[in-house]
Amino acid sequence: MITRQQALKFLNKKLEGGNIIKHMLATEALMAGVYEFLKTRGETDFDGNKEEWMMAGLLHDGDYCNEVPPKKQGVQITKWLKKEGYEIPDNVAQAMAAHNFATGVKPQSLMDWALFCGDSLTGLIVASALVLPSRKLSDLTVDSVLNRFKEKNFAKGTRREEISQCEDELDIPLPEFVKIVLGAMQKIAPKLGL
Repeated sequence: MITRQQALKFLNKKLEGGNIIKHMLATEALMAGVYEFLKTRGETDFDGNKEEWMMAGLLHDGDYCNEVPPKKQGVQITKWLKKEGYEIPDNVAQAMAAHNFATGVKPQSLMDWALFCGDSLTGLIVASALVLPSRKLSDLTVDSVLNRFKEKNFAKGTRREEISQCEDELDIPLPEFVKIVLGAMQKIAPKLGL
């Protein structure tokens, strides 16, 4: 499988702007956090190891650019990486394709659903931190994020219905899901500039 260092080198070469890279770092962290939570809960059907979950999070928006139409975003990244000679496991390619509803690829595994449900939540968490006086993730609480989640006019691009599916598809209540993702992002806050 492609290494994390190779993935970051590819992403920094291919994409413009640091915010999309920060988003993917946040998503990598959330995937690790959800994996660890499910493991602690006693889950056994992971469809991949922790490194594969994290790689799906890190690479999932690696093709988020003008040259890739929305219906191919999440699919093209695998093609690009394979063309460069990198090995992308099928489960990682599936999760990346399934995170974007427009591809027509449906989430199936826990990995797929973790990425699908968590992707937009990272943006809501960042937006919630940026309106704090400190602009720091360390000062953000689960309750604050949940309050912002209820405000439909706050961070309008947030796909709240996708985030909410954590309850049915991952069997994780929304407050617990927010806690997991926020905690994962707080651990890497300096890398996110927050």
